[in-house]
Amino acid sequence: MTFDQLISLPDLKLAQAQLSLPASWGQGRTVFGGLSAALMLQSMLNQLGDQSRRLLSFSCNFVGPLLSETPFELSTQLLRAGKNATQMQTTITQNDQVCLVALSCFGKPRSSAIKVSAKDESTLTEVNHKQTLPYIEGVMPAFIQHIDLNLQQGAMPFSDASSSHIGGWMKFKEPAQPHLSVLHLLALADAWPPTLLQLCKGPTPASSMSWYVEFLDDIELAGTEWFAMEAVTHQAEHGYAIEDAKLFSQDGKLLALSRQTVAVFDS
Repeated sequence: MTFDQLISLPDLKLAQAQLSLPASWGQGRTVFGGLSAALMLQSMLNQLGDQSRRLLSFSCNFVGPLLSETPFELSTQLLRAGKNATQMQTTITQNDQVCLVALSCFGKPRSSAIKVSAKDESTLTEVNHKQTLPYIEGVMPAFIQHIDLNLQQGAMPFSDASSSHIGGWMKFKEPAQPHLSVLHLLALADAWPPTLLQLCKGPTPASSMSWYVEFLDDIELAGTEWFAMEAVTHQAEHGYAIEDAKLFSQDGKLLALSRQTVAVFDS
């Protein structure tokens, strides 16, 4: 199934949904985290009601592994709907264990004299299709077969590189229908390997523990466009790392800011 087919599953319209995801969207023993997060966000959007409120922020904790081809329950709760903002929570449980917990904040436009424009600019050059990584079954996570990653900055995982930053272009192989949205950007933002894996000399397990994304605007772009991602490692020590990323549209507009806490098991 494609990404668009999965986020369009009828059960996601329910506040309490029973789902199972195919192994082709796996990431080791777990489901690809970007897909899990997007399903949670889609559930929230379906329960939001007021479509004038756009996504401001999304926060997710990866509590435990979410296994593919195994039923799980997705539960969305409205925490508060105020005059201008709505707060929601979604939890995924599997085999009576909490796997993921997400919080989102939605807000409607308000009249304000304050305006500070984002000055960040992408440093990537135009997409060079020769740099798009081929999917290698058994070497790369299964979900990569659905995604094009075009590496421009940094290095491949486990290459004993000297730099801990990474940057490149990303898109789904299947064009988005009817258009790209915050759901697509959220999922793709998690498609890149943790920045610090390129520092490792050989295969090393790593896992995202918490993830926070702030969206600067609503997103409605042509389904074939690429997103750009530039990430840096702020600090890594004692098996944990903090990495920040900036996410841009293909025409260079800053769309979102991301921060993750990652655990690496390199001992």
